Amino acid sequence: MEWKSFELDPYLQTDPEMNALDHLAVQKGISREQASQMTSYAAQAGRQVGLDFDFERSVVANSFNAHRLMQLAKSKGFGNEIGEALFKAHFTDGVNIDDRTVLTELGVLVGLGKNEVEAVLASDTHGDDVRQDQAEAQALGIRGVPFFLFNDKYAVSGAQPVETFLGALQRSWDEYEKTKQPIMFEEGPSCSADGECV
Repeated sequence: MEWKSFELDPYLQTDPEMNALDHLAVQKGISREQASQMTSYAAQAGRQVGLDFDFERSVVANSFNAHRLMQLAKSKGFGNEIGEALFKAHFTDGVNIDDRTVLTELGVLVGLGKNEVEAVLASDTHGDDVRQDQAEAQALGIRGVPFFLFNDKYAVSGAQPVETFLGALQRSWDEYEKTKQPIMFEEGPSCSADGECV
């Protein structure tokens, strides 16, 4: 599995004093109660699989720097770990994922070097990688998350039942199996490990 960067709102201004419910209410021009109702499905679905979404605590934060950290982590083999850590920090712990100190702590937590994380966050490193992922998503017509692409062909958009994912995985695997070409051998002179040649 490979995580890709996708910013829902690249122009979002970080506001540590505002939570996701208040932001949603302002953005949609609805009451806080209506915003709470809109997020209740996600919170309930999360609880069913052991995830705790706390939109009361979730800090409104621009995710560009978090995505740059994810790109660094991916390059070091820690993509899954940082993806999970960022989601937990944002949706459960109510942590500002645009704060460099927080991002450094999360990077170190998953196995990245502190100095390397700080250097990336103090520069524009991996910004182009984030933009490249977003350009690929735009070319594919992706407009929201979650979005899963299997074998560059089968897509699952939004929160879906397990059966939907299993179906996409099975179709991808079946297609892969059909296109695999067996290795064809041409017999000729060869030597064994013990030096005997025929």
